[in-house]
Order: sequence, then structure tokens, then C-alpha cells
Amino acid sequence: MLLIIGYLLVLAGLFGGFSMAGGHIGSLFVASEFATLGGITIGLLVISSSAAGIKNLIGAIVAVLKGGSVKKDDATEVLKLLYELFNTARRNGLIALEDHVMDPKKSPIFSKYKTVAENHHRIDFLCNGLRPLIDGRIKPDQLESLMMVSVNAKEEEAAEPVHMLQLVGDSLPGIGIIAAVLGIIHTMAIVDQGAGMVGKSVAGALTGTLMGVLGAYGFVNPTAARVTSNNNLESQYYLCLTKGLCGFAQGMAPLMAIEVSRRCLDHTLAPSADQLEEMVKSVGK
Repeated sequence: MLLIIGYLLVLAGLFGGFSMAGGHIGSLFVASEFATLGGITIGLLVISSSAAGIKNLIGAIVAVLKGGSVKKDDATEVLKLLYELFNTARRNGLIALEDHVMDPKKSPIFSKYKTVAENHHRIDFLCNGLRPLIDGRIKPDQLESLMMVSVNAKEEEAAEPVHMLQLVGDSLPGIGIIAAVLGIIHTMAIVDQGAGMVGKSVAGALTGTLMGVLGAYGFVNPTAARVTSNNNLESQYYLCLTKGLCGFAQGMAPLMAIEVSRRCLDHTLAPSADQLEEMVKSVGK
């Protein structure tokens, strides 16, 4: 929501200032300039990325428009889930988690925590961390290295949409100049039609430069910054899972292990230590 409000404020500043100067807002909407900017920008994305990359870009933009993919409820539920898993393993051994990990969709534990269970990236990451530990294929002190490989891979994948947005942001002012030059070329071809037509054509050409610069600094670059912020919160979420699992595997008590997890989260998402203790009292009941 804040991102949309920011977009509206940018547009309000643009149209408000232009109107105060006596400009007619309709003169800013020149179809040929928008077609040039839009066509070249889309072509730029197609050239610089794969179909999967463009899909990830759309997903990243949708996520930030919705307010981000990690919210306070996500943080609360993952801490509760970890605590319940760790308590189950402490009482009955790690083998007690095998059925939950092998088929998480049917797990009575996972099904309680929708923000994890209904996100296949999160549930896969958690189960992939638990599986080698349950099978005994890895030592507890080796688990962190294994899980951090996945965290780093996710960070690199999440960074691709940011790079694409930055490429577009860096290119838009230049694309705006191209659109303006095309407009000037057209102006030179109609110079014999009088000062009025020439002035109108030059004004239309200049909107290309305006929209290119505005698009870069008013929309694309700020959106790239928001996607980066969103990615950081997502990385913290996976780090929370990693540190909690590794702490428990190395012998920490369940409450202490999720305290380590809690400290990995942004302060806007994580409950306080007192809230955490109060929260886990109802877990498993």
C-alpha cells in the first residue's frame, strides 16, 4: 500500500506542479512517445533476461505492491512451528519428525501454520534441512554449511529482479532521449507547416525525455530499492530457519533454539523475548 501511495505522490507532484505553471496535463500524454518508451523498455527486458527471469520480476513487483512477502504473522508462525517440531523431537527423537517431513501436506503439525505450509519454497527449505539430520547422513555441526548454500542460492535468485529493475532504471533516461530525438526528426520534416505545428511537435518530443527520467527516478529505481528491502526480509526468514535448526541439532533446548531464530529477524517482525515465551506456552496444546 505504501508503494502505491508513493506512486500517487510522485504523480501528484508532477501534475500539480505542471498545472500550477499553467500547463495543460493533456499535453503530457503523447501516444507516440509512450509507444517508443514502452516498446524499447520491453525489448530491453526480453534481451537481457530469460522467461523465468521476467516471471520472477513480475512476482517480485506484485509482492512489494502487496506490502512484502514476510509479515509479522509469518515470523510468529515460523517460531511456533520450530518450537513444536523441536519439542516433538526432544520427547520422541528425531525419527518422530520423519512422517511430517516426508509428507508435510498431511502433517498435523505443519497444517497448523499456513504461512509455512502453503508456501512451497519455505516448506521445502525446512524439510530439506531436517531430512539429512533425521536420516543421520550429516553431523549436526555440518548442517549449517549445507543450509547456507541454499540460503545463498535463494539470495542470488532473488537479486535477479533487482538487477533487471536497475538496468531499466539506468536505461530509461537514455530511452527517453531516443524518443525525443525521434520527435525532433519528425519536427524537422514538418518545419514548413508553421511555428504552431513545430512548437506542438517539439513539445511532444520533449515529453519522451521527461517520461524517461521520471520513470527511472520516480518509479523504477525506488521500486528496485523496495524489492531489495523485501529480499532482505526474506533472507532473514530463511536465516531464522537455518539458525534455529542448527542450534537445536547442536544440543540447544527448544526455547533457546527459537530464541536464536528470533534474533535473526528484523525488529519490526520479531516478537520480544517476553512475548516469545508467552507465545510458546500454547504451542502443541
